[in-house]
Amino acid sequence: MEGGRRRRIVVAMSGGVDSSATAAWLLEQGHEVIGITMQLWRGGAVDDHDHCQGGASRRCCASDDLDDARRVAATLGIPFYVVDFEAEFRRHVIDDFVAGYANGRTPNPCIRCNQKLKFHHLWHKARSIGADALATGHYARCLLASDGKPQLWRAHDQAKDQSYFLFTLTQEQLLGLLFPLGTLSKQEVRALANRHGLHVSSKPDSQDICFVTGRSYSDFLQQQEAALLQPGAIIDTVGQVLGQHRGIACYTIGQRHGLGIAASQPLYVIELQPETNCVMVGPESALYRQEMTIQEVNWLVECPLDVDQPVMVQIRYRAVEQPAWVKPLPGQRAHVLFEQPQRGITAGQAAVFYREQQLIGGGWIENYERN
Repeated sequence: MEGGRRRRIVVAMSGGVDSSATAAWLLEQGHEVIGITMQLWRGGAVDDHDHCQGGASRRCCASDDLDDARRVAATLGIPFYVVDFEAEFRRHVIDDFVAGYANGRTPNPCIRCNQKLKFHHLWHKARSIGADALATGHYARCLLASDGKPQLWRAHDQAKDQSYFLFTLTQEQLLGLLFPLGTLSKQEVRALANRHGLHVSSKPDSQDICFVTGRSYSDFLQQQEAALLQPGAIIDTVGQVLGQHRGIACYTIGQRHGLGIAASQPLYVIELQPETNCVMVGPESALYRQEMTIQEVNWLVECPLDVDQPVMVQIRYRAVEQPAWVKPLPGQRAHVLFEQPQRGITAGQAAVFYREQQLIGGGWIENYERN
């Protein structure tokens, strides 16, 4: 226990092995643990990072996940509650997801869910019941600097690191958060769950987005907003029409297959143009860009950075971070210049900044400049 003090800690429980092991670990440390599951979508349980990244596909917003979380809490002997955030989830995550595709972007709903639901609504809920902290099963580390200010760092297990999904956190939130798995490997986490007799110790993760599970993005978007799937032209880089698309929401930057056009060389989606309802394709070389602008930038350090010194920038989960110069702009925006052109920079995805292993900021990719 920190300073030998027993603390009251709320654990965001999804029914997955990571959040379950988090609750077990905190109990081992002697803390008072309370499990809470967020009910978000059509009666389903929250999809946390267990379900957003890695592993075999499975249903994650189903009642069996909520039942798993409840069963884990019973096994551990801790109080367990379900909070209904479905209206908030619709407003902050589903509507944002649909709007993103309508504007030719590829949104990341897991980050929005963290930002708006888990680390806002649930964070305040934990505070309202007198909790000292909210804990999640994210693979990341929160460390205190010599001046007592919190810092966010990558997990020890680089293969499982999920700090990318946490760039929207504030220092105030970090002071009330715990990430107990940041120093553990997945194997150690499963062993911890097994040691406590948790039935989810071997439960697979899922890489599906919770509200799209079991169907395609286009099917989901058709149900939510049929106007998004209006056919239009597939054009080349000079505007020549090569074929017809099924709706720009069905395509992503870098996509090669499923274009339905014949060409003498492989063609890739290089740009989505919602204003003209066109999908632009071109050779793979056209996917590379060296500059981009990002919006809604959040800094986790007081002085953002020396613009003359490069930092490491990660533009997708699982992407390898790359050196770049980041120049802050007015209105929570920034300009990013990479040392080398990057493949498939995609509007709507997150760009996250690191200095060595420390996450120092990030934002949402707004646009990019063609070379």
